[in-house]
Amino acid sequence: MTLVVLNRRNLLIGGGSVLASGVLAAGASGLLPARAEGLAPTESMTGGANNYRKGAPIVERIGKGGFWMSGTVRRAGDGAPLAGQRIQIWAHTVEGQEHEPQSHGATLTDKDGAFRLEMPQIIPIFGQPHGHLAYDSGEFKTVFLRPIMRSAKDTSLEAHFVLQPA
Repeated sequence: MTLVVLNRRNLLIGGGSVLASGVLAAGASGLLPARAEGLAPTESMTGGANNYRKGAPIVERIGKGGFWMSGTVRRAGDGAPLAGQRIQIWAHTVEGQEHEPQSHGATLTDKDGAFRLEMPQIIPIFGQPHGHLAYDSGEFKTVFLRPIMRSAKDTSLEAHFVLQPA
């Protein structure tokens, strides 16, 4: 059995070695490139498709707003942002239940693969404040997400998609 003694000298030597190897690997720029090769696709979440409505309209806002749902959409493998992808969003809110048409809407990702849609405040149903999101446009495999809020008082929620070609 090997015993490693951590003291100031060993930590400085070890840290310097890691830094030097990073600089050497990075080349002249001194910066390590971000790597997303092999980025795994997002799996659908259990319960994510509950009350899904195929073809929900693209909207500027759901209801009166006050809560923000946002996130990103990237391609599996290389992590490239995907522009123009349709994301449907729905939830149980102060203005309606998640099965009602007025609680559903969709938005498109921007050039950086980001999306953001304002909607009414999400409230708990079955004890959990949560939202529903779906990518369902067909170019990539359909993914349903059901992120849970940390607190029912939160005024925003994020969800991120990594999509795999259909």
